Amino acid sequence: MTTLLSPPLIGPAPSTLRRPPPPGAFDVADTQATVMSNIPMNADYCHMVLEADGVALTATAGQFFNIACPATPNDMPYLRRPMSVYRVLPAAGRIEFLYKVTGAGTRGLATLQPGDGIAILGPLGNGFTLDAGWRNIVVLGRGVGLATLAPLAELAAERGVGVTAILSARSRALVMSVERFADCGARVEVVTDQDGSSDPAHVERLLRRLVAAGHADAFFTCGSNRLMLLMKRVAAEFGIPGQVAMEQQMACGLGMCFCCVRNFETADGDVEQRRVCSEGPVFALAEATSW
Repeated sequence: MTTLLSPPLIGPAPSTLRRPPPPGAFDVADTQATVMSNIPMNADYCHMVLEADGVALTATAGQFFNIACPATPNDMPYLRRPMSVYRVLPAAGRIEFLYKVTGAGTRGLATLQPGDGIAILGPLGNGFTLDAGWRNIVVLGRGVGLATLAPLAELAAERGVGVTAILSARSRALVMSVERFADCGARVEVVTDQDGSSDPAHVERLLRRLVAAGHADAFFTCGSNRLMLLMKRVAAEFGIPGQVAMEQQMACGLGMCFCCVRNFETADGDVEQRRVCSEGPVFALAEATSW
């Protein structure tokens, strides 16, 4: 069951929020989905598959949902939790999320069993975009950020764009989505803290090799402030465009509460405040600042 929502009445956007929402940006619904499966992937992360319908199945790479998390005997989460889309299969009526169990909300999600109902508000925000002239892109992610980048790699493959995926984690046991990236033809490089290969100096060498080989028409990243700053610096040096999917605490997810405002740099050196939920969560890499 879906309940369609009208555009939020927030008045004129502040002058600092330059990017207006695209047509249909508020074509969202509060969908009552049904849990098909909800299983641990490893010690930190869970994979949840939902049966849904309607607007929810129009979600694209980089967009997210605000999910109502169930209460437990020990936790009473009040606000919904934003979750990026891991996979959408419209023909199967299926939508998937990958999440890390870290607090009251995600502990509640981890208790859901097949057949349980769950409310998901979305799709929300602006997703990734691919330029028609790009032939090869590089995606760099860490942790649950890999959930956000996997759909992007599949979108790129559908459009004939080559993908190199650098996947970072504390250990190989926590690396996720390797098969998803490989199945769409991506060249996969796994780097971990465990063997020291996730060190920024090593990752920078990988990026520079890809640039030199002509395999880096654009950069994409999610999940790590440290890696985002590294990729931003290399992109600026070589004039490579890029995008970053920002992670931020949110309340409404619609742009009304302004609790997810962050600072961004402009081309002329000014600093602007933008809402991650509605102006993002995907932003130009060159404009992102440290969090």
